[in-house]
Amino acid sequence: MTKLLKTPNTILKFNRTLFTLTLILAGALCFTPSPKTFGAVSTDKTAVKVNTQREAGGITRFVVENSELSEVTMTFDFSTVNLKSEVTFPYTATFKPGETAAFTLSPLNTNAEWDYAYTNYYKLGSSVAVPDDYVYSLPYEPGTTHRITQGYNGKYSHQGSNKYAIDWQMPQGTPVCAARGGLVVKVKDDSDLGGGNIKFDPFNNYVLIRHDDGTLGHYCHLKKGGVTVHPGQIVKTGDVIAHSGSTGFSSGPHLHFCVFMVKDGKTRISIPVKYRVGNGDTITLVEGQKYRAPEVQTAKATALHSPATAVQ
Repeated sequence: MTKLLKTPNTILKFNRTLFTLTLILAGALCFTPSPKTFGAVSTDKTAVKVNTQREAGGITRFVVENSELSEVTMTFDFSTVNLKSEVTFPYTATFKPGETAAFTLSPLNTNAEWDYAYTNYYKLGSSVAVPDDYVYSLPYEPGTTHRITQGYNGKYSHQGSNKYAIDWQMPQGTPVCAARGGLVVKVKDDSDLGGGNIKFDPFNNYVLIRHDDGTLGHYCHLKKGGVTVHPGQIVKTGDVIAHSGSTGFSSGPHLHFCVFMVKDGKTRISIPVKYRVGNGDTITLVEGQKYRAPEVQTAKATALHSPATAVQ
């Protein structure tokens, strides 16, 4: 269990005297009234800037500069006077790494005063990801077995945006393996604090990996100094990426894993996935059951089979 960052917002107001603005969106400087969610980055700053450029005819162009290693989804909400745009607000879009023109505002009457105020929200992740039928590997070493203490729709904390997360009971220091290969986007392993109170959430250590289908895989509560990968690294299914712990909002040693995308700049969506278990079956994992990782894990996707209730 771990808490997802309440999305920061910035409220700005400008009039026709504006020429150029650079807005730096910096992590948890302020918060939206969005509901509490669990299962993602809670303390890191997202490296995103919104720049405005003044053009002929009073046009203001908004440009998103995304310095992250994966997509960022933003939602803009505007209040305008004597201005029009080619998009309808609230406006949500996903921006790839790099610089992308988002939209423009232009005066309805160039001889009259104009102004605008806006709020924007962002989350790391894509709103246009198309989750595929990839079969995930269990995120621990081949031949080892771990019990699920909280599964899909878990009553303790797996609700809402964290609905399809899985918690495995796991002694501290257990090797954590990539359940699916991809690009390492973010890591944190500088904390040694954890506990069963939400106040510990900022101390969660994690690895975040972007998959080929645009979804993100999030591994949480890792041991201090236990991450073995770095941002920008490509990992394969089964690679050891970290060691388990009990940091952040955690009532005891375990590994929390969730696959997700985002709906907009405020809301994350967890994705139900299936796993290959020790006997070779492809199933939906069940809370309370123990599952053994196959002796040889593979990154190859396979066709889905009917869910099973328990597999050793």
